[in-house]
Amino acid sequence: MGGRLARRLLEQGEQVRALVRDAGRASDLAEAGAELHEGDVLDAESLRGAGEGVDAAYYLVHGMGRGSDSGFAKREREAARNFARMTVEEGVDRVIYLGGLGENPISEHLKSRHETAQILRETGPPLTYVRAGMVVGARSESYRTLRHLVARLPVMLAPAWLRTPTQPIDVDDAVAYLAAAAEEPRSAGREVQIGGPEVLSYGDMLDRMALALGRRPRPKIPVPLLSPSLSSRWIGLVTPVDVGVARPLIEGLSTETVVTDPSGAALFDIEPIALDDALGRAVKEEES
Repeated sequence: MGGRLARRLLEQGEQVRALVRDAGRASDLAEAGAELHEGDVLDAESLRGAGEGVDAAYYLVHGMGRGSDSGFAKREREAARNFARMTVEEGVDRVIYLGGLGENPISEHLKSRHETAQILRETGPPLTYVRAGMVVGARSESYRTLRHLVARLPVMLAPAWLRTPTQPIDVDDAVAYLAAAAEEPRSAGREVQIGGPEVLSYGDMLDRMALALGRRPRPKIPVPLLSPSLSSRWIGLVTPVDVGVARPLIEGLSTETVVTDPSGAALFDIEPIALDDALGRAVKEEES
């Protein structure tokens, strides 16, 4: 997401400074015209200078791959505070944060994302809190999970979370909202809930994924007592997605992630594409 956003802003003629942990692994951004600042949001000292001369700073940090019992929420809080304090000290006018949809989530991962927004709002400059459900793109872990489940299993287990409603959005549409937010003063200090034009279940998404891959939708065997923990282990066995990443993803699937307030998105002249088109783009990009 960060790389896509940086390239879009550069294409629009903006000056971009990218905060990266390893400049050697971000040489493609430098070649595209971005300035690189090497640092880590968990190391406040390393952030010095990252916000100098910056009008709008994007915060796209999420602690995936760390289970709920490994202290990731504490690290997320520390990272958000370090970043927010840096933006205040260095005169950044606005922070734009990409978090998740869903009210009163059970998932520690989704709770942490909302808490991050609260910390950024209370500690830093005016916040634009962009909230999205599943972002459909070739390199997103959610998309990869769907794709490999469909590709590898002739029959699927169907836990209760497959019936949860969600409102997925194409990755390029999500990037379009983020890029436009910096130029829309009315988005400062408010939430912007974004999603594609369709609300559907995760089970429906699996069927759409099958069709995008040119396959028949897979039969599903109901297994209502399959817990998120067991679901993540099962996904880890049948897909290349790491169990540590799969668990927070699966735990979040019990929460409805749909747009409940479209007024923020209405500030922007953006019409998100349908899920079938988003899946088709992702499949084409992955196979190219």
